[in-house]
Amino acid sequence: MKEILQYLQELQANNNRIWFNERKERYQHLRLRFQNKMDELIGRISAFDEELAGMKAGDCMYRIYRDTRFSPDKTPYKNHFSAYLCKGGRKSVRAGYYFHLEPGHSLLSGGVWCPEPKLLKALRQSVYDYTDEFKEIIQNKTFKTVYPRMEGEMLKIVPRPFPKDFPDGELLKRKDYVVITYKDDSFFDDPDWMERVVADFKTVQPFNRFLNETVDDVYDL
Repeated sequence: MKEILQYLQELQANNNRIWFNERKERYQHLRLRFQNKMDELIGRISAFDEELAGMKAGDCMYRIYRDTRFSPDKTPYKNHFSAYLCKGGRKSVRAGYYFHLEPGHSLLSGGVWCPEPKLLKALRQSVYDYTDEFKEIIQNKTFKTVYPRMEGEMLKIVPRPFPKDFPDGELLKRKDYVVITYKDDSFFDDPDWMERVVADFKTVQPFNRFLNETVDDVYDL
């Protein structure tokens, strides 16, 4: 991963098509290396989450090319390699395992990001109906060590139809049900980094499982 981080750092400083195309072979080589690591990671996650069995990294990885059509930022390339390891691949609505490699901003994440309104409403309902079960997951000591808090946007007030005085109203204000653990570049210098990533993703699996029970109900999966 160190070589990929070095490449991405150089890309960040030279984010233009001429520089990228002159080093296209290097990019393709490193992308294939990343893909192989993601395939290995999928295999290891499948040992505790059978939903990923048979998934291929190629279906889970995001393109490096940015969509600049509606953005004031016209730089053509992303400064990161990333993959959403999940049943259905990168476009899945399910809670999965997000791997993001970027110099100074690498992270691992689990949960559901930016759910559409009908799913968000259903997720809030599930958290409301099974608050104790949900809190038991996110307040677990090991879980909180790796994922200290949920992240993402929140409403200012508890949304309807839930009671405004609900004791755990903060859990219902969420627009995303996502947790994140951030990693320094040095994390990937550790020869055991893959094992550590697997352990962090295993920790988030109960969180994903809780959310996916609702996803299954909403989309009849």
